[in-house]
Amino acid sequence: MKFWKEHTTLRVALMLVTFIAGIFLLVYGWKQTGKLGGLGLMLVGVVLLLVTLALYNKPFEDPKKR
Repeated sequence: MKFWKEHTTLRVALMLVTFIAGIFLLVYGWKQTGKLGGLGLMLVGVVLLLVTLALYNKPFEDPKKR
């Protein structure tokens, strides 16, 4: 998909937002020791960090022919 190669500014902005939100949720959830809600926040933070990684790798994917 050429969309992410052509729109690098959008990709970098989304990566920055998801990275900062992910780190914030991890730290905020970590401070809620012993609460189930803290674990949920940390899991959402990890998912956001994985989304950041996927956005970073998207332009380097080879197009698969089916």
